[in-house]
Amino acid sequence: MSFLWTSADMVAVMGGRPLGAMPEGVTGLSIDSRSLTQGEAFFAIKGERTDGHDYATMAVANGAALLVVSEAKLPALGRLTIPMIVVEDVLVALGRLAVAARQRSRAQIVAVTGSVGKTTTKEMLRHLLAPSGKVHSAVASFNNHWGVPLTLARMPADTQFGVFEIGMNHANEIRPLVKMVRPHVAIITTIAPAHLGNFKSLEEIAAAKAEIFEGVEPGGAVLLNRDNRQFAFLEQRALDAGIQSILTFGQHAKADFRLADFEGRAESSTIWAVLNGETVEVHLGAPGRHIAENAVAALAVVTLFGADLPAAGAALSALKPVKGRGERHRLAVADATGEGSLTLIDESYNANPASMRAAIALLAATQPDLYGRRIAVLGDMLEMGEFSARVHEDLAGPLLAAGIEHVWLAGPEMAALRDALPESVAVQYCQTTAELVAYVLHNVRPGDVLMVKSSLGIGFGQIIKALIDNFPALPDRERHL
Repeated sequence: MSFLWTSADMVAVMGGRPLGAMPEGVTGLSIDSRSLTQGEAFFAIKGERTDGHDYATMAVANGAALLVVSEAKLPALGRLTIPMIVVEDVLVALGRLAVAARQRSRAQIVAVTGSVGKTTTKEMLRHLLAPSGKVHSAVASFNNHWGVPLTLARMPADTQFGVFEIGMNHANEIRPLVKMVRPHVAIITTIAPAHLGNFKSLEEIAAAKAEIFEGVEPGGAVLLNRDNRQFAFLEQRALDAGIQSILTFGQHAKADFRLADFEGRAESSTIWAVLNGETVEVHLGAPGRHIAENAVAALAVVTLFGADLPAAGAALSALKPVKGRGERHRLAVADATGEGSLTLIDESYNANPASMRAAIALLAATQPDLYGRRIAVLGDMLEMGEFSARVHEDLAGPLLAAGIEHVWLAGPEMAALRDALPESVAVQYCQTTAELVAYVLHNVRPGDVLMVKSSLGIGFGQIIKALIDNFPALPDRERHL
């Protein structure tokens, strides 16, 4: 059997105390007893809301090969006879295992951060590098203080390409994580007013993102968005960090990897990218200019790593939007006028002013069926602090410029947008997500295009689920014209 880690290596690396008859090794690592599979090690991490030690029995029942537990919690686990590695702090022990995984790896590593587009770019990289070798990357958005070390510790020794996403809500959060990952290439997708309530300015956000430079391997490179207003600031921070290879992407004429042209369609696009002085035409299985720009960054990494560029381009054409980040559904719907379909654009995972504008542009580019409407279904953007009222009311401009005449809103912060929209826009405002769910279900009609977007904490995933549960899915129509 092939083991991810031998038990002996885990004990040595984590400085743990083995308890019981240790298995030879483990096939994987888990911090979730529900998704754990046979033969994995369960790390009983204590989080903000739950303590993994409380789920140790479930982990055993689901086939855990061993548990990693804290010394302080051991007395409460006395009834369990499963082998354990006892440590002082489980999260710290996981971090040590992550560092060891990086030390043993010969993979080429790329790390992605940015205010918008981290997960989509990470997924692009995973797909684009796969034809060239064994890729290891984070599942979902494992980009925080436990997600990054878990992803790193899960990296098999024979990985050829490692793709990591690193996020932050505050300063000094990226720094310790990137020093674990030690990427050969670091990407900052863009700087935008996300988590603005925790910072005083965009420059402070840029400074926090620039922490990623501190972990880049000697001789490594950074990829910066040449179109972003914070480019000069980030370039200087990279120089201050000793980075000698500072490369750029974007539409700017001086970008090293340039988006020369873009042809957008409702659910796909074609891009012409200049890579190493040569123009390549690539079909992208997802819409949006912002997605195209990040695709150029991903293609840049392919070239920097010496991977197969034609195969990467082919992989892009098969790429689909990530769940909650532009995924589309075509649903059957009927009303008194007849039967038809509606198009649902799921942008419910998260939201900030920049991603809201990008999603509104996607809605504007999607053609409703006959008599259908373009409807923006929007919820609060969280963590905006004292800027909240302003950034919400500022969405009126992009909506009006895009010609969106139907706007359905929920959440206390969205009241500012409601008040900023003119009478020419049909606005429905609800205090809660639950109220809006009921309104949406009773007011959609054939031909409509709905774009649903909010911060994750607002729970707009309920709207997506309600629509999918109540209206049958239809086969995808041919999109590539």
